[in-house]
Amino acid sequence: MIRIGLTGSIGMGKSTSAKLFAGSGIPVNDSDAVVHDLYAGAAAPLVEAEFPGTVKDGAVDRQELGRQLSQRPDGFEALERIVHPLVRQREAEFVARERARGSEMVLLDIPLLFETGAEDRVDIIVVVSCDPQIQRDRVLARPNMTEEKFNMILSRQTPDAEKRARADYVIDTSHPIETTRRRVNEIIADLKARIAKGEFRNA
Repeated sequence: MIRIGLTGSIGMGKSTSAKLFAGSGIPVNDSDAVVHDLYAGAAAPLVEAEFPGTVKDGAVDRQELGRQLSQRPDGFEALERIVHPLVRQREAEFVARERARGSEMVLLDIPLLFETGAEDRVDIIVVVSCDPQIQRDRVLARPNMTEEKFNMILSRQTPDAEKRARADYVIDTSHPIETTRRRVNEIIADLKARIAKGEFRNA
C-alpha cells in the first residue's frame, strides 16, 4: 500500500487538493479533522494544563489558544509536544485500517511534513504550491488573520521553493480548480502505473 504524503505551506490549497484526492476514491487521513477531534477530546485536558483558560465546554477554544500562542515564544513547541504524538497515533491507526482493507494507496495530509521529519512515514511526497500573492490574499482573507500572524506562521514553515524541490509531485493551485483536479488525477494515474510496474514492492 502506497502512503502519499500531502503537504504545503499555509494558504497553498492543501485542503482543497486533499478533497480532490478523496473525490477520486483515495482514502484520506485529514490532519485538520484529526486535530479538531482531539481538541474536543483527548488533547483538551493536556492543552488546558499547558495553556490555562483555553478549554471551554470541554473543547479547546482555538481563538484563545492562538492569543496565548502569540504571547509565548515557546508556545508552538509546547503545543506540538502535546498534539503531534496524538496525531501520529491516529495516523498509524488509519494506515493499519486501510492496509487491512486492501487499499492500494492512501493519502496522509501532513501540514508540517518536512518540518517534523515525517518523510519516513510516507512513500511519495506531493507538495501543493501557488503564486505567493495568491497565497497571501487567501490567508489574509481568513477570519482573525493579520499580517503579523501570517508572517509568524510562514517563519515556522519550510520555504515553498525547498518543499517543491524535495517533492515527488507538485500541484500548482494558482489556476482554476478544474486544473487542480486534472493534476490530481494525473498523479493518481501515474502512481497506479508505477504500482503496476512493481516500483513499490516494499511499501
